[in-house]
Amino acid sequence: MKTNSLAVIGLAIVVVGTAHGQQPQAPPATPRITEPSFRFKSGVELINVTATVSDASGRFVSGLKQEDFLVYEDDQPQAVTHFSAERVPVSLGIAVDTSGSMAGTKMQEAQSALDKFLYELLDQRDEIFLYRFSNYPTLLQDWTTDRQLLTRALGRLTANGGTAMYDAVAEAIPLAQKGQNRKKALLVISDGNDTASRTSIVPLKQIIRESEVLVYAIGIDGAGETTFRSPPPPPVRVPVPFPFPPRGGRGRGGYPMPPTGGGGTGGYQRSGRNDDRVNVAALRDMTDDSGGRTEIIRDARDLNPATASIADELSKQYYLGYPSTGKKDGRWHDIRVEVKNKLYRVRARRGYVAS
Repeated sequence: MKTNSLAVIGLAIVVVGTAHGQQPQAPPATPRITEPSFRFKSGVELINVTATVSDASGRFVSGLKQEDFLVYEDDQPQAVTHFSAERVPVSLGIAVDTSGSMAGTKMQEAQSALDKFLYELLDQRDEIFLYRFSNYPTLLQDWTTDRQLLTRALGRLTANGGTAMYDAVAEAIPLAQKGQNRKKALLVISDGNDTASRTSIVPLKQIIRESEVLVYAIGIDGAGETTFRSPPPPPVRVPVPFPFPPRGGRGRGGYPMPPTGGGGTGGYQRSGRNDDRVNVAALRDMTDDSGGRTEIIRDARDLNPATASIADELSKQYYLGYPSTGKKDGRWHDIRVEVKNKLYRVRARRGYVAS
């Protein structure tokens, strides 16, 4: 997918599961109020970045000013000309895994957590769409601010079949990109490996990099042990530190080149222990370049605090804008955001494709 956008601001939510039944008849569309757009298109000289700042214990840091930030593109300092620390409406996509391994408690906990997420944790101005995916992705509810429509769609989710997670994200990102709000996000919730997608991870990363969407993922590892704490600590037995991947990781200087392979794994080697174990590396490959993050939980009961943590993060982020260097070379350009207080850590989009 090609896009003229030079920057990506947004969030993506994907939840793994399976749904049956007829899709509800949509009522007349509710008029969507368009927020003044900061989106960067061809000829507009501004690069947009959403930044999340935390202290050493992982708590979000609020109250920072424009002068507290340093922004670099390709290691060259940039002058920040636009700044905001206010909570703005979000255009949020949710993708729910409904594969067979989500049957029972996992599906029930996902429905309960998302229902609370929609009614109690998000702003009423936020617009939302809902995907489910098993053997293939299905859009259950297009953009709406009507929580009852979303609740009805969630209530019909049932679990069976395989896991076409990459296909679901590949479909959800372009829809999230069309959101009317400045901030766009996608949330992915899954408990297993991709087994059914025709899309592989490398082209999917390209789609994400060419969008304005922040991608978040919650992976249910299935160990049956409650591990979530608030604020979130580094997850146990995950090779990449959380929530801030090291500078110069997979997203810098090019795409990872996993072994080629067919099927739904996108080239990743499946675990010999259990194909249903969550693929942490694949989730991080979807989230890390975008400025989002991956949360790994051990028990489905932890979905509630995990979604609450993401909602809290969305309400405490900083918006930074700086003039474009004017490059339209179709290449990836690194973005690095720092704060002057070295005790704080920053997570932001790692770059953009100048197409």
